[in-house]
Amino acid sequence: MYPMKIPTLVLIVLLCLAFCMMSEKKPKRNATYLETEEFSRLNLPFSQAVIYGNIIYVSGQLAEDGLTEEATLVEGGIGPETRQTMLYIKKILEANGSSIENIIKCTCMLAAIEEWAEMNVEYIKFFPENKPARSAFATNGLLFNARVEIECMAYLND
Repeated sequence: MYPMKIPTLVLIVLLCLAFCMMSEKKPKRNATYLETEEFSRLNLPFSQAVIYGNIIYVSGQLAEDGLTEEATLVEGGIGPETRQTMLYIKKILEANGSSIENIIKCTCMLAAIEEWAEMNVEYIKFFPENKPARSAFATNGLLFNARVEIECMAYLND
């Protein structure tokens, strides 16, 4: 058997240490599930929003005229519904350390794609400068016969 030289032994020890450091488990990031007391009473199968890292994910919002089990939508069609939906999103973001200005992605679900342009008239008012990435598509129907549902992602304020 050949005697091991000191530099080889040092190299083996350093490799073992490096492997051990790489295999250590990284700390888990915990998600925070957000629900107002009012929302929680509805016992819905989702959270209003979730914070993970420095991003807040806001669930799809409708233009409800108050959060109740027998929700009614604001009247007037997709324009007023879009405005009310964005105001709810704004309220959720501001209550949890973010803002409309911090939105980086929105998804807009429309009951009828023909209302896309009319929805945009109200939607764009909330983004006078930086417009978030966005997807929009028509569905086969929305809860409570809503015309639009919007979800978004935003970063938290520093």
